[in-house]
Amino acid sequence: MVSEAPPFWWQKAGWQAWLLSPFSLLYGKVAGRRMRTAKRASVPVPVICIGNFTVGGAGKTPTAIAVARAALARGMKPGFLSRGYGGTLDVTTLVDAQHHRAADVGDEPLLLAREAVTVISRRRVEGAHRLVKEGVDLIIMDDGFQSARLTLDYALVVIDTVRGIGNGHLVPGGPVRAPLAEQMRQMTGLLKVGKGHAADPLVRQAAKAAKPVFVAAITPQEPEDFRGKRVLAYAGIADPAKFYRTVEALGGDIVLSRSFPDHHHFSDDEIDDLLKDARRENLQLVTTAKDAVRLNGHHGRAEELLWNSQVIEIDMAFDDPNAASTIIETAVANCRVRLLRDNGRSSL
Repeated sequence: MVSEAPPFWWQKAGWQAWLLSPFSLLYGKVAGRRMRTAKRASVPVPVICIGNFTVGGAGKTPTAIAVARAALARGMKPGFLSRGYGGTLDVTTLVDAQHHRAADVGDEPLLLAREAVTVISRRRVEGAHRLVKEGVDLIIMDDGFQSARLTLDYALVVIDTVRGIGNGHLVPGGPVRAPLAEQMRQMTGLLKVGKGHAADPLVRQAAKAAKPVFVAAITPQEPEDFRGKRVLAYAGIADPAKFYRTVEALGGDIVLSRSFPDHHHFSDDEIDDLLKDARRENLQLVTTAKDAVRLNGHHGRAEELLWNSQVIEIDMAFDDPNAASTIIETAVANCRVRLLRDNGRSSL
C-alpha cells in the first residue's frame, strides 16, 4: 500500500534505494520471469486489463469505469473483475452494492458495482468464468497486469504524470512492480493521466515501441456552493496529495488535512477526531468516493462522519472522445484472433 510505503519511493533515488538494490534485483528477476512464463487461461470473451507499472493508485478504477461506460454506450454488457483488495471475502463473489460492505468486498468493487456487473475473486480465472456465466461480453480487469492468470486482449497501463514511477527502482527499493522492459513488452497501450512531466520518458519509450499513447485527466464533479469553503479534507487512498490538489482546484480552502493508508477502515477514535476537529474550526468535512463507500455500513459513528462529509465524485475524461471505443475495438479484434487460434489448436 503506497500510503504506508516509505516516502523515498517517490523521491529521487537515494541511499535507501541503493542499499535495497540487491533485493530489488532478486524481486525483479522473479516478477519478470512470472510475467514471461505464466500459463494463462483463455475465456470466450474479450479481456481488457487496466494496470499500472507501480504499486498503488494511478487512476485505474476511474479508467475502468470510463471504459465500461463506453462499452455500455456501444450496447455491450461489460463486467468488472477485481481481486477485492481490502475485503475479507476469499470466495468468488458477485458484488451487490446494496448488500455488501467495503469490509467484505473492498472499496473499489463497490464503486465498480454501481456501474456494471462486478465479481471479486482471488482466483482470476474462476472470477472470469463467473462473469461469463452472468452473460457479460467484455471483461474489464481492475489491476492484475503483472500477475494475470488470464490471456489479456488489451493491457492498458495507466501512469500518473505527477508521480510517474517514483525513484524508478523495483520493490522493495522503489514502487516498480516488475522490470519495465518486460512490462512495456506486454503492454498494449499507455494512458497518461494529468499534465505533469514525470511520465515523459516512458511515453517516449512507448511511442518508440509503436504502442499507442492515450491522454486523460481526472475531472471532479463540482459540488454546489463549494468555492471558498473552508474544509477539512481527509483521504485513505494511495495518493492523498492528488485528492487535496483536486479539492483546491475546485476552490476549496483546505484548513486541515488528514491522510490515512490506502483502503483504510476508520477506527472510532479517528472518526471522533475528524468530527471534533471539523466542529472546533467550523470546517466542512470533504472526502473521496472510495472513503465514502468504506464508511457506508461501517461500525460506530461512521454514518455520522459520512452524513457530515461532502463527497467529491470523479470521472476519467479522455482527451480523444473515441479513445475508449478504440481500446474496446482492438480488444474485440484481438479476442477474435485468439479464439480462432485456440479453435485451430483444439482441432489438431
